[in-house]
Amino acid sequence: MGQNSSQGSRMTSPVRVIVVGAGSRGEVYSQFASIYPDRAKVVGVADPRKFARTKLQQQHKIADENVFEDWPGMVERERFADAVLICTPDRLHKEPAVAFAKKGYHVLLEKPMATTADDCTAIVEACTQSGVMLSVGHVLRYDPLIHKIKELIDAGVIGDVIHIQHLEPVGFYHFAHSFVRGNWRNEAESSFALLAKSCHDIDLIHHWAGARRCVKVSSFGSLSHFTKENKPTGAADRCLDCSIEKDCPYSACKIYLDRVKQGLIGWPTSVICPSSYPDIESVTEALRTGPYGRCVYDCDNDVCSNQVVNMEFEGGVTAAFSMVAFTEAICQRKTTIYGSKGELSYDGSGIRVFDFLTQSATKHTAQNDAPTHLGLSGHGGADYHLMNAFISAVANNDPSLIHSGPEETLMSHLLVFEAERSRLESRVVYCGDTSHSKTTENTLTRK
Repeated sequence: MGQNSSQGSRMTSPVRVIVVGAGSRGEVYSQFASIYPDRAKVVGVADPRKFARTKLQQQHKIADENVFEDWPGMVERERFADAVLICTPDRLHKEPAVAFAKKGYHVLLEKPMATTADDCTAIVEACTQSGVMLSVGHVLRYDPLIHKIKELIDAGVIGDVIHIQHLEPVGFYHFAHSFVRGNWRNEAESSFALLAKSCHDIDLIHHWAGARRCVKVSSFGSLSHFTKENKPTGAADRCLDCSIEKDCPYSACKIYLDRVKQGLIGWPTSVICPSSYPDIESVTEALRTGPYGRCVYDCDNDVCSNQVVNMEFEGGVTAAFSMVAFTEAICQRKTTIYGSKGELSYDGSGIRVFDFLTQSATKHTAQNDAPTHLGLSGHGGADYHLMNAFISAVANNDPSLIHSGPEETLMSHLLVFEAERSRLESRVVYCGDTSHSKTTENTLTRK
């Protein structure tokens, strides 16, 4: 994929970046410029929330004329940066991604790409036709251990891949925060859980399967436990007013207020105070009046809390994926890949390969040079590696440095939509079969 002709083949000055959506992800990604000011510079921000955009403006000393309440005013100007980081809510990805691509900006787009298959396709087409690079925020692709797994598979250490088993343990309080009280709780406002939370994981499975085409998929899942029917007798509508809050593991007082009392003001506490820095007073007020103080059994959530996906790829490779909310571990994935010559297992912290011939096990590690300070240490340092790859790709006009580019990412997103289609229609879906797609699309739109 080519680079905009007005830019040189290699930049000698920092890559100029604008941020659309100055929330948690936008702030994290933009910190790359604070750590490496000689490689990247944030020169613009757009966000409707005054506190968020002012905070980012102050962090990066952005000129007043480059601060916007919304992105259309930004894209109407002559292009004044090399790349854009789009970190808006899920349903607000497609329009800015297409507009900035057509304007000649290279695009880093937070996952998921968009909330419909057609919108995902439109984004890829816009970037391809405009000759700009697209990197999707599948940060796990950039985790050094995840990358090592692919290297070992490609080196043939376990022979031919036969089956992939992969688990995403969301974490009991993480799910309550994000998918019961938070931004991704309701399909109509964001997207379904498999897309919002687990497009990472379906993408990894697709990647480990050698980018083979998935030929058929089935999926089952539902919302469990976090329903009005399970609200305990005597529970109040808000945790601050609840007489039995101390006996509830999902108490907002435990998840947020206890943390800030200990001086822990990062995620998830940082999310619940959109207009101020978190402290005891602002967090208490957020729990008293905002969505994060609600009883988990009395919210407007409707997304799945547990889901399984079974896949068969070309050549007979099979895969089984499970996403479950009710876990101790927080997003610490576990994977076993069964091959014709060995078995590879991954527990989030290391890789173990058992060789069938020698009947011996070897442990593998990977070098991780991500900075341990600031927010880029998230996802095991993968946030840093994602930004490092994107900035390097733009600076060197080299899209090969991007591990989550347009074509393969689109294929894995389409697989997510097919899996959800299977769940909704209670049937095996043969990928590429469009006989029920209109019905499913209408169902998702209604939700």
